[in-house]
Amino acid sequence: MNDTIRTLLAKLGGLPVSVDTLSDESDLYVAGLSSFASVQLMLGLEDAFDIEFPDHLLNRKSFQSVAAIEAALKSILDARKVA
Repeated sequence: MNDTIRTLLAKLGGLPVSVDTLSDESDLYVAGLSSFASVQLMLGLEDAFDIEFPDHLLNRKSFQSVAAIEAALKSILDARKVA
């Protein structure tokens, strides 16, 4: 999951720094992630994981870091298992 997130972030995030230089906890907005790029990233993640982000996760905090994205994805996938 982490590798897929990082691959999509490198492809869609438009960051001025290499994704490889960022830790899982690095603030992606400080690193240069724009609001537009976060939407592109969200769409890429939805395609890659065959999910849809629920409204309550459509916020800056959910895309703040690789770790936050991974936590959001896990919560979506876990909720799908229960349903």
